[in-house]
Amino acid sequence: MTTENFVDDQTESELVKRAQNGDRQAFQEIVETYQRKVYGICIGMLKDPDDSKDVSQEVFIKVYRYLEKFNHESSFYTWLYRITVNKCIDFIRKQKRKREVDYDDEILRDGDVQGDDELLPSRLGVHPDKVYGRKELREKMLEALGTLSEKHRTILILREVEGLSYEEMADVLEVSKGTIMSRLYHARRYFQDAVQEYVGDELKVS
Repeated sequence: MTTENFVDDQTESELVKRAQNGDRQAFQEIVETYQRKVYGICIGMLKDPDDSKDVSQEVFIKVYRYLEKFNHESSFYTWLYRITVNKCIDFIRKQKRKREVDYDDEILRDGDVQGDDELLPSRLGVHPDKVYGRKELREKMLEALGTLSEKHRTILILREVEGLSYEEMADVLEVSKGTIMSRLYHARRYFQDAVQEYVGDELKVS
């Protein structure tokens, strides 16, 4: 798992234990450490900046409420990822029940969103010099990503954007490693097809 610039395992464990004992400053440090990562997962799955901010807040509210139940058997980081992914999936399902939403229409509005550069494009294996500009590339990539199913979009974000290992993804999604490998294989294939449909021969997906 990619944890550069974050706390090490021992410091993370100490922070969590302090927060579990009611230390609000420790919990604030946890939020500050992981809020961009949580937002990155949300913007990748939901694609709407406002929805992503709201769901990110809901994630940390749930973390605060259930922190005492975290038993330190897995890493806190993995536990947090699982909550984030599940919150995003719940949000998508609720939106679908309310109305049919075209998730490709409002990917990004008039400007860049803080933090979304981490999502695209090169970390999904696309060469940015093959398209008109980075903003357009980012939009095309998100459009293509939005055509995938929930499970395939999620697995791509966790692996290609966030850098989780197969074992970590299996832990987050609570499925077998074999299921992760199969799902990731198909997700990459579907994503490549979707990218080619949106941008034709102007991009090459590795």
